[in-house]
Amino acid sequence: MAKRIMIQGTTSNAGKSLITAGLCRIFMQDGYRVAPFKSQNMALNSFITRDGLEMGRAQVVQAEAAGKEPDVRMNPILLKPTSDKGSQVIVGGKVLGNKRAADYFRMKSSLKPAIMQAFDSLAAENDILVIEGAGSPAEINLLQDDIVNMGMARMAEAPVLIVGDIDRGGVFASLYGTVKLLEKDRDYIKGTVINKFRGDVEILKPGLTMLEELVHVPVLGVVPYLSLDIDDEDSLSERLTTRNGGGAIDIAVVRLPKISNFTDFGALSCVDAFSVRYIRRPEEFGTPDLVILPGTKNTIADLQWLKESGLAAKIQRYAGAGNPLIGICGGYQMLCRTIRDPYGVEEGGEIDGLGLIDAQTVFEQEKTRTRVEGRFEEVPGVLSALSGARFEGYEIHMGTTAGETRLSILCDADGKRKTDGISDGVSVYGSYVHGLFDSNEVLQALASALSARKGIAPADGQAIDRKAYKERQYDLLADALRKSLDMDKIYAILDEGIRK
Repeated sequence: MAKRIMIQGTTSNAGKSLITAGLCRIFMQDGYRVAPFKSQNMALNSFITRDGLEMGRAQVVQAEAAGKEPDVRMNPILLKPTSDKGSQVIVGGKVLGNKRAADYFRMKSSLKPAIMQAFDSLAAENDILVIEGAGSPAEINLLQDDIVNMGMARMAEAPVLIVGDIDRGGVFASLYGTVKLLEKDRDYIKGTVINKFRGDVEILKPGLTMLEELVHVPVLGVVPYLSLDIDDEDSLSERLTTRNGGGAIDIAVVRLPKISNFTDFGALSCVDAFSVRYIRRPEEFGTPDLVILPGTKNTIADLQWLKESGLAAKIQRYAGAGNPLIGICGGYQMLCRTIRDPYGVEEGGEIDGLGLIDAQTVFEQEKTRTRVEGRFEEVPGVLSALSGARFEGYEIHMGTTAGETRLSILCDADGKRKTDGISDGVSVYGSYVHGLFDSNEVLQALASALSARKGIAPADGQAIDRKAYKERQYDLLADALRKSLDMDKIYAILDEGIRK
């Protein structure tokens, strides 16, 4: 049976996911069979496994860091917010249904058997499990029947490290307050970690000593602010607020209120010729060389926001002038003339889309979950350079889209055609496939097409081996944590476990 350790944080975005991934990498490098685990994840960035099941992207990153194929057992419960008061509940990779927050709170204890079945199964196959908590464990209104923080620690009998984010300020207060509010579970808390530190650690050391004296557990390390290119599923990700890359080709991604799977666009910033930015207001639109409408968990609500914000009119004028526009998943649905929701999957009823492709989307009751691979066939218009480019990706959506002008993509290994996308034949393109831009061939073709349109020469080495690049980032993360954390103490905590 696997040893286990749990990473909790004082807040969302404290760095739990990255610390978990880094420890997975270290344990793998040290010769252990290791897997990540998060009982319940709330995120709009999700992934489809090879067996067609849906899980959170953070556990995909952690699995990659551990050298493992992503497995839905690593994230048995996924919550995908559909509104401020409700979420789609996914258990074991399959949709259970939409639940209001209050209804889910009442039912969540019934999910403990599914959680422990997944956990025990992974524990039987690995030497170490690295468990990630969610949000803050000190939300005292949520402690009853908790299944993701201290409740999970108790179920797994896992020692806990609590991570605090010093970059946002108040780290000593947040760590002290978190530990003090968890008096009932003090035996599980074995150490704290200060994350995202900038400056001279010697100046910080007196504070570390005082914190240890106050909470009676050791500070196991101070992790510096790391500038690594590792996928982040959190809605607070800096990727959504900063320009990524410094190339001459300006790519604008619309930051929808319920944007999902923005990890689709991480590979774009690895191309020398590209500069990627996220826009929320018409005045931020500028004169981009490519606009991308990303996926969303609520197409109708985000389409209404797009119209009310004034961005819809900007996008329509931009595309009407023959400029390239790509819609992915929910963004693809928005390009249509109409969107129908006969079963009330989202808002119900019918709404006019942007009218940029002659097609209609209809929401269905069953979710499409599948992995795809293949190549573009004949691509019309300004992005014709994509013709023949190979890719791998996945589909995850509740609707079907049909129209006259097809963007034909070969998705099946046996050579059968699957028409997955639609184009206006000039400059507007849509597809349900997530992960298109992870393909070097697609990146190179896109860079060639946009460079030619802009009248500049494509940069040498414009695309990279994405897989090798990601592996290097995980190694750099592990190197940084080895230098920052007391790994001898962490191994001792693993060996000791929870003694009762």
